[in-house]
Amino acid sequence: MDSFELNKIMGAVLGTCLVLMAMSITAEAVFSPKKLEKPGYDIAVKEEAAGGGKAAAAPSEPIEKLLQTASIEKGGVAAKKCAACHTFEKGGPNRVGPNLFGTVNEHVGQGKNGFNFSAAMKAKGGTWTFEELNKFIANPKGTVPGTAMGFAGIQKDSERADVIAYLASLADTPVPLPTAAK
Repeated sequence: MDSFELNKIMGAVLGTCLVLMAMSITAEAVFSPKKLEKPGYDIAVKEEAAGGGKAAAAPSEPIEKLLQTASIEKGGVAAKKCAACHTFEKGGPNRVGPNLFGTVNEHVGQGKNGFNFSAAMKAKGGTWTFEELNKFIANPKGTVPGTAMGFAGIQKDSERADVIAYLASLADTPVPLPTAAK
């Protein structure tokens, strides 16, 4: 290979590099990115109540009325989204959340199987009445600020009533559903 042939090859490589560099500069000028005023993204978050938790959303209808048309079968299907953290069978193990067998009319924050509830849940006190379950399942963090439950809640009234009817059926002696006030 003589020097003239080597000069042609080196010229082709150098010319290709110059063309690529010119295209890069042109593309950068045409497709220049916008500079942001501040880095990052805005995330829409609901405003918190004065107590530090989210404001509890009031269910639109009384639970007694909703339970009149509730379906235990539909509740069992809807409760599958809870199965990631809870078990439902009698004597079932605790997971991230406690076993939910016999939850209706049970004391809040006191587990049957030694589940370690959060301080906020222990401090709430009371019993899991149909109304309390309705409020809690609708908005766990708003009803019990500081709870360890990370679930956002079930917003649809009928689906929530189905889940509560299903929970009421999970007991050695199922809890009868309340009748609607007339």
